[in-house]
Amino acid sequence: MTLAIPDELKKEMDSLSIINWSAVAREAFSEKITKLKLLESLTKDSRLTDKDIEELGKKIKAGIAEAHNKYKNKKV
Repeated sequence: MTLAIPDELKKEMDSLSIINWSAVAREAFSEKITKLKLLESLTKDSRLTDKDIEELGKKIKAGIAEAHNKYKNKKV
């Protein structure tokens, strides 16, 4: 497998030569596959539509923002 890496990132990687970048890549690929398999298993029987998921996502984001604002206002 060949990967395209931007020049600036390659320079940074080269400056950290102690790191085994192939191992880092293998670990990242493996972790991503594990997460995608979990996602697939959790959603395989779902009857939600893309619209349902989008609306749910908006509600979750709004709830997180509201909780964050309440927390932020209490700290000040």
